[in-house]
Amino acid sequence: MDALRELTVSQQIGLLFVLLFGGLAIVTAIAFGRSLRERSDEQLAAHQQFKRDLRAVWVGALLFWVSWALGAFVSTLLFGVISFLALREFVTLTHTRRGDHRSLLLAFFVVLPLQYVVVATRHFDLFTVFIPVYVFLAIPVVSAFGNDPTRFLERTAKIQWGITVCVYGMSHAPALLLLNLPAYRDRGAFLVLYLVVVVATAQIAQEAASRRLRRRPAARAISRSFSWRGWSIGALVAGVVGASLYWITPFKPIAALLMGFVAGGSGTLGEFVMKALKRDAGVRNWGGESSVTGAVGLLDRVAPLCFAAPVFFHSVRWYFGL
Repeated sequence: MDALRELTVSQQIGLLFVLLFGGLAIVTAIAFGRSLRERSDEQLAAHQQFKRDLRAVWVGALLFWVSWALGAFVSTLLFGVISFLALREFVTLTHTRRGDHRSLLLAFFVVLPLQYVVVATRHFDLFTVFIPVYVFLAIPVVSAFGNDPTRFLERTAKIQWGITVCVYGMSHAPALLLLNLPAYRDRGAFLVLYLVVVVATAQIAQEAASRRLRRRPAARAISRSFSWRGWSIGALVAGVVGASLYWITPFKPIAALLMGFVAGGSGTLGEFVMKALKRDAGVRNWGGESSVTGAVGLLDRVAPLCFAAPVFFHSVRWYFGL
């Protein structure tokens, strides 16, 4: 592993390209072959979940490659577009009223761009408090001027939650690209890759463990596939995978294991929370074939990352005392 760490950035990129996309191609081919077999309804549901997780890994892998190839500025812009589409998908499936229009305009065309401008300019202290402090106070004020008290608290909370997940959470991913870490310059894209891999690993391992162990669901009304034992296994597997990738990170093996555990566990809990929101909205997926958002199922794919990214980002800053 130490020899891998001594490779140049270009050599590490080349090796990762072969390992990542080669592995994904093999897994995709195997999954396609298995999809041709006859299976029970339960097996079919498990296979469909695996396909969704695999698509999420492909999306994450492509995001990493774009982040590295196009540079930090273009990558930040790309994540901003993803935030916009995810927030639009969220708002489309939540109930809003005419009195919310001003708050929604503020969220889409003021808050979202400003958050990513602050990220791009590396004002991390402002970036971490801009939405939780200033925006959270501004949204209800603007909504109150909409002159509609009907379900005011519920409507305001939904807008705030959408901003938290789709904008605040997601914006921490490009922030990883811009961190100035000692002896780790120009390698921020590797942190994005590390984050994506451990989050996806935790999801897949948790789903597989919960189905095979058949433990009592932690919250049956929310998800029949989520159990604490399954979550623990998923987070532990993510930690082990994270430790095996320490050579692309600035962490030592033990620190990489702990970071993988924390990020993977956070992402899985985030997916669980989003399932609760989908149950409340009466939908199975955030996007579908009839979706008009222009990003079918995008929020389903990036929601775990939106939860894991801020936890991972601040864990990295704490680890290095930044």
